[in-house]
Amino acid sequence: MKVPFPGKRRTERTAPDLDGVAELLAECDLLRDQAAREGVRLDDTAASLERLDQMLPRWRTDPDILPWLGSDAGLYLGTVIVRTVPGAVWALRHDGQFVVRLPSGQECDVVTSGLEWAVDGVPELSQFYASVAGP
Repeated sequence: MKVPFPGKRRTERTAPDLDGVAELLAECDLLRDQAAREGVRLDDTAASLERLDQMLPRWRTDPDILPWLGSDAGLYLGTVIVRTVPGAVWALRHDGQFVVRLPSGQECDVVTSGLEWAVDGVPELSQFYASVAGP
C-alpha cells in the first residue's frame, strides 16, 4: 500500500551535531559506575586517567562487560582529550567510528585504545593522553 505523506521528503544528509554528540560520548555510565565503586572520581582531567590506570581490573573476569567497559574507557579518554587539549575535536570517520582529531590533523582511535586498555592494561590511558597532549 502506498500512502502519500504531505510535505517535502528530506533527502539531503546533514553533518552530525558534534557538540551534542560530545555530551553523549562523555556519559560513559558503565565506566563511571565501575570507577565510583572503586572510589575513583572521574572529573574529565588527565589526573583521572591516572587514577583509572591504578584501578584493579576486576572487569576482566566478566566477558560480557569487558567490551562495553573498554568502549566507555575509550570514549572517556577522548572526552578528556577534547576538553583539555586545545584544538582537539570529535570527528566522525567515514566508517561511522568516532575519533578524536588533533590540531595537527592526526586522528586518534580512542575507542580501540580503550578496548586494549580494558583487556590488557596497555596502553595506559594516561600514557596515551600524554602522547597526544604534548609537552
